[in-house]
Amino acid sequence: MGSGIATVGDNCIDRYLPPMDRELVGGNAVNVAVNLQRLGYQAAYFGAVGDDAEGRRVRTVLAQLGVDLASLKTSAAGRTSLTVIATGADGDRHFVSEDFGVCRFYRPDTADLSRLKTMRHVHIGWLDDEGTTKRALIQAGISVSQDLSVNAEPRNISPADLDIAFMSCDGDDTQAHDLARAVSAQGARLAVIMRGARGSLALHGGDVFTGEALPITVRDTTGAGDSFIAGFLSAHLEGRPIAQCLAQGHSEAAQTCQVLGGFAQGET
Repeated sequence: MGSGIATVGDNCIDRYLPPMDRELVGGNAVNVAVNLQRLGYQAAYFGAVGDDAEGRRVRTVLAQLGVDLASLKTSAAGRTSLTVIATGADGDRHFVSEDFGVCRFYRPDTADLSRLKTMRHVHIGWLDDEGTTKRALIQAGISVSQDLSVNAEPRNISPADLDIAFMSCDGDDTQAHDLARAVSAQGARLAVIMRGARGSLALHGGDVFTGEALPITVRDTTGAGDSFIAGFLSAHLEGRPIAQCLAQGHSEAAQTCQVLGGFAQGET
């Protein structure tokens, strides 16, 4: 078993509309990597940025935070991904538009896959590759998790054989339980349902576990689910019980909800 942890997939510039009026680095795979790094893991990020000022900013911010960028590519085929965000008075964010830029064309190449197969765990974010990376890693015996809520295309979000499938659910308890059962029935070994302020639910081997969101004053919910994933994975990789993994996820999500963006950074 390898010792490294990697995240694969999306990065972006989060452009907040007025009154926030900020541009910050984000994206599911990036946010998970940064928060794992903050929790004491050496995280490697695999993805692509454009050959532009935004791409250079992504590199600079992640390098300053210690994320391993040896497998981050620069592509002249398009722009760095851009997400436009509006934030409500309650801190909840609303995506106005998403331009996936060069992330849409990114696929781990042969060298990337060889390196990923040395990792202890790999988390996949938004990745339009029809599940080929996931399948290659699982066949090589690598532990893999994926956030199935950040992709809309069914070809990219099969839970089959995932060690951990993360999903978001805004519905009631019945809907959350039904979603967990459906994800498990499709082959995920552990289904984790993130429910925002309603908490969380995990289903493993027929056993159900629940977690409670912490009571906080929310500044911005952007990246809260990504931070939850990082917290859960951190505890899971330490071999802690599922209930403790959920609690660690909520602790990390609460911290992120109190800053602007998916992780603390210069708000310029």
